[in-house]
Amino acid sequence: MHPTRKAVVTAAALLVMATAGCDSGAGATASDKSSAKPGCPTVLSRAEQAVKKAEEVNAPWKGPTTGPRAVHGKTVVYIAQTLTNPGVAGVAQGFQEAAKILGWHARTLNGQGTPGGIRAAFQQALALKPDGIVLSGFDPGTAAKEAKKARAAGIPLIGWHATAAPGPSKDPQLFSNITSRVEDVAKISADWIIARSHGHAGVVLFTDATVPFAKHKSDLIRKELATCSGVKLLSYTNIPIPDASRRSIGEVRSLLSRFGRTWTYSAAINDLYFQHAAPALRAAGKDGAGAPYNIGAGDGDPSAFQRVNGKQFQAATVPEPLSEQGWQIIDEFNRAFTGAPDSGYVAPVHIATPTNSGGALSWDSEGYRQAYRKIWGE
Repeated sequence: MHPTRKAVVTAAALLVMATAGCDSGAGATASDKSSAKPGCPTVLSRAEQAVKKAEEVNAPWKGPTTGPRAVHGKTVVYIAQTLTNPGVAGVAQGFQEAAKILGWHARTLNGQGTPGGIRAAFQQALALKPDGIVLSGFDPGTAAKEAKKARAAGIPLIGWHATAAPGPSKDPQLFSNITSRVEDVAKISADWIIARSHGHAGVVLFTDATVPFAKHKSDLIRKELATCSGVKLLSYTNIPIPDASRRSIGEVRSLLSRFGRTWTYSAAINDLYFQHAAPALRAAGKDGAGAPYNIGAGDGDPSAFQRVNGKQFQAATVPEPLSEQGWQIIDEFNRAFTGAPDSGYVAPVHIATPTNSGGALSWDSEGYRQAYRKIWGE
């Protein structure tokens, strides 16, 4: 563990040990839990064990330690679905940082969150005649014509949250897709709700049905929640991420009007929803540290950590290692350029809460920069 993280987390752990009635597995005090018997004792037990493991704070590097030495003089372009998505923006920063280490020319283009904007950005990327292109946060089918042109030109494509599964893809054709396993993220997000609520919760689930990856994630969350009979899905609310700033406040007001105190938990496919939901919850007189208890099933950007750490309308996040994944994209390109296969690495799932975050604003494996630089010989 990094020394600074270790010091802060140790202090936080001592504070937790001194506080009576805490349940480290579920991340809640006994007073937060229903006194009723759990509606799904077997499921609850399994969920509590899974959550306890996911909340562990030690994160030694388990990614690649060998690979091709760095090639030089490459140009790579990162096409962002929208840079208002903090996850997409966070990966872009790691991508730029790692490219600089190798002396590559890296360009980030903003798709502005619309199909037309994404296609325009892709056309701009092709005009640059790059060696590689990243498709970040959008379905490659959105720009199928442009993707076909890239493949015809021999330009490898790497996705970030571009398809549901990590690793190489034949349809769409990607050298690799960088993401945690959506099944793991969805399951642990639902398990956190089951565990923290002791098997009794009224849940609102926020998704973006326009992005297949996001829709798949929310469908999996819904499926896992349904394994506990005491957990009720009150609403499956579709708000496209680019519309979240405009629509979230009104949607939250409507949900509060419809469900009142029966709305005790929320899950969202992206932390961004809670950034925009917070003003409506605050205006309704809700306590930032109280119900509804909200968990973001990605991406764990700094603003999400700030809300979690400050107990401001978000109780937990399942963060992607955003900067680390930006570095991984560069490493995967280096493998593609040298004819090597993809690394096959998938980051493990983690839950960050006020108890275990140690005040940090991100979550990445320890030593990933040193590991990649050693592989590259830089």
